[in-house]
Amino acid sequence: MRVWPFRSGANTAVPPAADPLVTEELLRRSVEDLLVIRDRVTRGALVSFRGDLLVAPARACDALTERLRPLGYTPFLRRDGDGVVIQAWPLTDATVPLRLGVSLALFLLTCGSTLIAGLGYAGSPTFDALRASPSALRFLAGLPFAATLMAILLVHELGHYFTARRYKTAVSLPYFIPLPISFLGTLGAIIRMRSPGRDRNSLFDIAAAGPLAGLAVAVPAMIVGLAWSVVVPAPPSGHVAFGDSLLTRLLVQLRFGAVPAGFMVFTHPMADAAWAGFLVTALNLFPAGQLDGGRISYALFGRHHRAIGKGTVAALVLVGVATALWDVLVEGGDGASALNWFVWAGLIAFVVGFHHSPPLDDITPLTSGRRVVGMFCLLLIVLLTPPFIVRVK
Repeated sequence: MRVWPFRSGANTAVPPAADPLVTEELLRRSVEDLLVIRDRVTRGALVSFRGDLLVAPARACDALTERLRPLGYTPFLRRDGDGVVIQAWPLTDATVPLRLGVSLALFLLTCGSTLIAGLGYAGSPTFDALRASPSALRFLAGLPFAATLMAILLVHELGHYFTARRYKTAVSLPYFIPLPISFLGTLGAIIRMRSPGRDRNSLFDIAAAGPLAGLAVAVPAMIVGLAWSVVVPAPPSGHVAFGDSLLTRLLVQLRFGAVPAGFMVFTHPMADAAWAGFLVTALNLFPAGQLDGGRISYALFGRHHRAIGKGTVAALVLVGVATALWDVLVEGGDGASALNWFVWAGLIAFVVGFHHSPPLDDITPLTSGRRVVGMFCLLLIVLLTPPFIVRVK
């Protein structure tokens, strides 16, 4: 989740002029050669100018950013009916503390927690042999899973980080979240963004860079992991397996063909970690709030992003109901394996939320190429999300 604290925690500044009327006049002078001003509204420290732009939105945004910074203000441009509104907010460029020590410590802790989680995944003859070691070397049996998963997550976060830096957006280092008592060993990572995106195109690039970069590692990892996997007789008493998404089902089919009845694919830990990478990517791409998919949705659909986020929650609930009914009526289960859909819906509705801060220039449209990539990112949700997280077969 990438957060820009628009209402709290933002770096605010008091305009140098003691008289608000003087400040308002200075703002007007900064705007008047870029906008034919029809109306001016002041609400507290917020000053809005409505009218018609005399230059391209991108040029106006660049000019106003430089002009208003010494006054302690940041411009936001958006369309309003047949005109344009320029809002001057009392915000200045945010500074993000590096906190390299905290970031590194959390990274190392997460490496340790995923290494412990990786002990639960067998299938690598080389590393499985270490399980019998009486020394600490036995923990290295979890390395194939841990190294693969951490590589996927790290590349995902660095995709966000370096793209944000390219656009001169104030952004923190990645903060990984260790979770030792879990089947993955981590809750992923977050990056704090403390300044708004330049425009929808930069907002899109920062959001999409993470999932696409992570998949550039996860897909080859899955292919290699499946190449090192084997088909074995299924245990007569049954076994627990990760649910298949459309993409994993396709890759398994390409590698093994149709698996005969009574047999199962005994996956290599690298394939298990790639499955986890697919799942994390899919969850991040849900089009809601400050998730990567929420930012992509805002870049694609603008003000409609809130409705799309609420529609996402409704869709998750409906899929959960359908999955539960399938589990009960077709599979003969108790429907509990569909619980994850309701958990995701609840997290988005009550934790993530539907708010998204606008970019500085909310007028310049998304390029056609980015629209194509954006629709592909939303399609990835369907390809990467398994109907069931875990199945008992």
